[in-house]
Amino acid sequence: MEQKKEKKKRPGRSEMKAMVQEVFFNNPQKTYNYKQIASLIGATKKSARQLVEVLLFELSESGFLSQVSTGRFKLLSRGSQITGTVDMTASGAAYIVPDDGGEDIFVTQSNLKTALHGDRVKILQFARRKRHQMEGEVVEVIKRKRELFVGVLDVSPNFAFLVCDNKVINKDIFIPKDKLKGAANGQKVVAKIVEWPEKSKNPVGEVVDILGDTGNNNAEMHAILAEFNLPYSYPSEVVAAAEKISEAIPKEEIAKRRDFRKVATFTIDPADAKDFDDALSVKKLANGLWEVGIHIADVTHYVQPDTLIDNEGYERATSVYLVDRVVPMLPERLSNYLCSLRPNEDKLCFSVVVEMNDAAEVKKSWVGRTIINSDRRFSYEEAQTVIETGEGDLSDEILTLDRLAKQLRAARFKQGAVSFDRVEVKFNIDEQGKPLGVFFKESKDANKLIEEFMLLANKRVAELIGKSELSSGFLRQKPKTFVYRIHDVPDPDKFETFSKFVRKFGLEATPQGKESISQSLNRLLDAVQGKKEQNIIETLAVRTMAKAIYSTHNIGHYGLAFKYYSHFTSPIRRYPDMMVHRLLQRYIDGGRSVSAEQYEKMCEHCSEMEQRSADAERASIKYKQVEFLKDKEGEVFEGVISGVSEWGLFIEIVENKCEGLVPMRDLDDDFYQFDEENYCLIGRRSRRKFQLGDQVKIQVARANLEKRQLDFVLAKDDDAWMR
Repeated sequence: MEQKKEKKKRPGRSEMKAMVQEVFFNNPQKTYNYKQIASLIGATKKSARQLVEVLLFELSESGFLSQVSTGRFKLLSRGSQITGTVDMTASGAAYIVPDDGGEDIFVTQSNLKTALHGDRVKILQFARRKRHQMEGEVVEVIKRKRELFVGVLDVSPNFAFLVCDNKVINKDIFIPKDKLKGAANGQKVVAKIVEWPEKSKNPVGEVVDILGDTGNNNAEMHAILAEFNLPYSYPSEVVAAAEKISEAIPKEEIAKRRDFRKVATFTIDPADAKDFDDALSVKKLANGLWEVGIHIADVTHYVQPDTLIDNEGYERATSVYLVDRVVPMLPERLSNYLCSLRPNEDKLCFSVVVEMNDAAEVKKSWVGRTIINSDRRFSYEEAQTVIETGEGDLSDEILTLDRLAKQLRAARFKQGAVSFDRVEVKFNIDEQGKPLGVFFKESKDANKLIEEFMLLANKRVAELIGKSELSSGFLRQKPKTFVYRIHDVPDPDKFETFSKFVRKFGLEATPQGKESISQSLNRLLDAVQGKKEQNIIETLAVRTMAKAIYSTHNIGHYGLAFKYYSHFTSPIRRYPDMMVHRLLQRYIDGGRSVSAEQYEKMCEHCSEMEQRSADAERASIKYKQVEFLKDKEGEVFEGVISGVSEWGLFIEIVENKCEGLVPMRDLDDDFYQFDEENYCLIGRRSRRKFQLGDQVKIQVARANLEKRQLDFVLAKDDDAWMR
């Protein structure tokens, strides 16, 4: 008997509703009537088409759809005014981080339109589907994070493409042949996007600067600066403006200032420094106290607000320190000559002068403009020799300040400051920029001497304004707007995760008894000194801390244990210090408070530029690490596991601190799973464990300069590999 054909099951009401919703989700900008929707979902029967019409009105009433005209519907957004920042994923899709701090909104690659990573955008937010994350579509790019892009040119006979780092832009930039400016195939160049047609996959750009051949040191360093949207050259008109500034100091200017030219004064700086922006003076007073002058280059005497030099300085906001060079905030005539406190030259300063007893307790202070004449320029090494031997130029003065600084430091830690004395990695570099070797720079007594008095000055100027003190010392009205350097308390979740990790080493980060978090951290950092896990634990401890930023809203500085703190001591290389100098003088002169809103925006800009500068510095160090190990491929080194992720193991070589990745694919003796909570990889079959802090032997497998990436493999004779 012939079997009946099985009837195709008609979708039920809920299934049809889901199908209707899907059409609108996939086409958020389009409008449809019920006939179009019925056709798209295959609802051909009259009853099904009628149900579609009913569903459309229901979805409109529930807030899922908007009826834009009679019988025509469109997906309803939460509101077109939602703005946020694009955080792009490796797949090309992105999450929009809303300005108002709400839930991140997912945007597919097609709905990103021309938005790129870091751009500030306006999005159309779709109504939330049940059990789905928030989704949306970019409708406007409000502000590009970057205008310029750096990459390698791939030139064909009739056109070219600029191939950029995927993390910056996940599309190659099309460059017409007549927009190459003479750049050749394989060269590193900077380009800007001039248009991005709506239906075009790739943006269209033009070359604005040729950096040079790939692998050339200058080209690579300039490429790093361009990658982080940092300047790598100085505008000629700004340099010309600086050259016109007179070096002469008029007598009437000297008459306005406190004169320290006959007091023993000196600078201590790195041996290769040219911009000496701070000096110290010291003398014994008749009342038995020590008068210590902390003298800072008076940059704002020479750089007036809203001039070419000032505007350029504000845009840069900071000097950038790459591994082989300094990109100055101010033109060299100012930073290395007029404002540099060179020995045996009269120099204008803004100073904090304190009177302190033998226990380093400040009894009196004064802040104002001065003139000095430095007796001697010391390198840190020279000053350290004086401290260690007790002999040399100005030995009495240096030894006195060293003794006072050590007491200031002890008092600071007693108040709850956190001690992060990290070892700094430096490269010996030849004239072509090639790294020849690595050395470690440690902070010694001479460094700490300067640090303590700079901290004291920064603290004092912040107290002067934050506590509403005037030059007379009397309390006045509420604090005027000022620029503070603030540092928030550690994130509790991060600190708890960190505490769990250090327990695996038999250590304890959680405060014991009446300890504060800062005291418990100091106890922990003391306990790991000299141990194999020292660098890993110090690195993770730093990551638990908040980032210090600039703000007009003072919350204190947690890491330093100061209620009031600012940046006053480096105006040659930090624009916030110039802001502080101007505000200080304004308020000392009795001026009114400035706009908090305006200065907060300036603070945000300076904090952002500081972060970019730090990122560029790290990128330059990474490049030199890769370059240093390029001719050491195949060599075996002792290492420590410095990071664990689903991609593999990050290993830091002990002897040179270079870090590379052992990719998961190269751990081929087992299937390894990532245990995020315990910072380790565990073999599913063998139960072998690779944990943060473990010592291993690695072999340098690949050193990719283009990607600034080191790939290691575990050496086959390594115990960790065989256990």
